[in-house]
Amino acid sequence: MQSIAPAKPRPTISDVARLAGVSPTTVSHALNDKGYVDPQTRERVKEAARTLGYRPSVRAQRLRTGEAHTIALVSSMPFEIAGGASRLGFLMEVAAVAASAALTRGLALVLVPPVMAGRLPLEQLDIDGAIVIEPTADDANVAHLQERGLAVVCLGRQPGNDVAPYVDIHSSATSELLLNHLHEQGSTKIALLIGAQARNSYIEAREAYARFCAARGMTPVIAVADESGGEDAGRDACAALLSAHPDLDGLCALVDAFAVGAVQAIAQRGKHVPDDIKIVTRYDGVRARACRPPLTAVDMHLEDMASQAVELLFAHLAGKGGARTVAPALPELVIRESSRA
Repeated sequence: MQSIAPAKPRPTISDVARLAGVSPTTVSHALNDKGYVDPQTRERVKEAARTLGYRPSVRAQRLRTGEAHTIALVSSMPFEIAGGASRLGFLMEVAAVAASAALTRGLALVLVPPVMAGRLPLEQLDIDGAIVIEPTADDANVAHLQERGLAVVCLGRQPGNDVAPYVDIHSSATSELLLNHLHEQGSTKIALLIGAQARNSYIEAREAYARFCAARGMTPVIAVADESGGEDAGRDACAALLSAHPDLDGLCALVDAFAVGAVQAIAQRGKHVPDDIKIVTRYDGVRARACRPPLTAVDMHLEDMASQAVELLFAHLAGKGGARTVAPALPELVIRESSRA
């Protein structure tokens, strides 16, 4: 029986870029007559495309005219963090506003839920661009989207990426707000609990915490937990913290799932929130409000963030470029029982 040779992979914009010795962005501009590309480079790119048999997709043609029709909202957080009760919170809160903002610009929004991460390839989606929520430094979704030459805007800066436009989510200001609140409520031995992943929010939180401790003569105590562990990871990390530092009286757990787990660990040790230990978290969502006691959190102004992300992405889809970063209003503290003196 005659064997059938495997289909030859379709050449990508990156293949053309390598052959022509230019960037994927230059290839896109050269083939779509966008931006400035000198005539010799433009011809070299077109010759490379002809040699490889590369043909721009329908999506690329729409990008050339600025008439994009579909964008995606992608969660970089694992299901254990972005799923569960928070599925009704952060992701859906952003999605609702983003969908409305997109429609006013003639765009449809496709929501890529966290359960799909690493399981359903993004190439199955016919999209023109995407908003990626809090990408990690090595985020596979951003890499894939940029590989396809699609416009990408990040909700929160991607560490190490100086190309992708982003909405500043004020991670440093948020951390300072939470830490200062704990101190003002009487906590003098405060620990920081963050995710182990390389997200800009964790990087800025570490820096803000270091400044906070140095200004008050505190010894920094930092614990990390893997996001894929969800509430259980937060509980275990807090239990280890309490064993090593039994005199802790304040905890800033940026991830709401970790904060809920920390409350469980404190109760298991026979201690109470907020009498023995005060706890604060970042996102003012379902988990923060449903926890017992309810958690002090932050109003991040997600409506502004989502609208600005869509506006920034639309500008790049239409070839207008524009600002690389925008920022919503500064975060505001929502004080609840978990941290009251």
